[in-house]
Amino acid sequence: MPGANTSPPEMKNSMQALRKSATGPGFTLEELPIPSIGPTEVLIRVEKAGVCGTDAHIYHWDAWAQHRIVPPVTVGHEFMGRVAAVGAAVRAVAVGDRVSAEGHIADLTCFLCRIGDAHICERVKIIGVDRDGAFAEYIAMPEYNVWPLDAAIPDEFAAVFDPLGNAVHTVMAADVSTKSVAITGVGSIGLMAIPVARAAGAASVYAFDVNPAKLELAKRLGADAVFDSRSSGLVDEMKARTGGNGVDVLLEMSGSGAAIDMGLQMVRNGGRAALLGIPSDSISINLAERIIFKGLTVLGINGRRMFETWYQTQALVKSGRVDLRPIITHVLPFEEYDRAFELMQSGEAAKIVLDFTEGKK
Repeated sequence: MPGANTSPPEMKNSMQALRKSATGPGFTLEELPIPSIGPTEVLIRVEKAGVCGTDAHIYHWDAWAQHRIVPPVTVGHEFMGRVAAVGAAVRAVAVGDRVSAEGHIADLTCFLCRIGDAHICERVKIIGVDRDGAFAEYIAMPEYNVWPLDAAIPDEFAAVFDPLGNAVHTVMAADVSTKSVAITGVGSIGLMAIPVARAAGAASVYAFDVNPAKLELAKRLGADAVFDSRSSGLVDEMKARTGGNGVDVLLEMSGSGAAIDMGLQMVRNGGRAALLGIPSDSISINLAERIIFKGLTVLGINGRRMFETWYQTQALVKSGRVDLRPIITHVLPFEEYDRAFELMQSGEAAKIVLDFTEGKK
């Protein structure tokens, strides 16, 4: 029952975890003690975990990772599983419950937390980045962050509620209803943003990327037209499709300096730009021409609103208006993590889910 600091009798004393153990490319699979939990914490046995672009940054040890990550740390921040043990003060979940969790762990006492902006807490700790994450057989989480899963949500969908929530937050913040929308970068989150924007009432959606397979998938997911970002004349093309004005909204998902610059040019005067993509390094933008003189509203999007976005995400998936089956292109055994990052690097995969249960049930 909730509140009993118990664990199932079959629990092992140690677990496998995927670690960034030192500076440099790659991860190592290590045997670690199972995390202990305090009175308000929950121990979750991970069943499925999504592979994210952030994980790829860390795997390849790019400039962003070098400035952000302090090894050793267990990586991964998208997951679902079942509660294996609960602290004595836990009340909302019980052993055996099927759950996911918000990976941004806020202090709940700073100014931002107290005004309802815990997702951008001044002292936030992100699992898989600032503290041990979900690419492990078990993870400890504060009860506050645990999200009980509706039975109607498939495991693979539940494992990627984190990035889907990013797409939902970006779309909702940008106010796309009845608007023309350009999405620059159709990796997994950019792809997710297409059906979310449609569900939110976007009048038209245009997708831009350099990967032909992902552009084709974007079209299948509901984009009105797709474009190779390297093509010339795309700004004029968007103006021609929007009565000479430019699109109402930009959803920037790539983190590419060139794509950001192009996207900002496409937005009409007085339009909105919601920026989610994370550049690997500093980029240069002509602020006067791209933003100030155009009177753009530019939104920096980080994570998900806690927990408004989670309710929105669940509603969209349960209603059937957002179907992730075309986007989750690979479900691989956890041990095949190197292959997962090779598939991401090659562009063959859209979204990959690692399975911790294969051969263990």
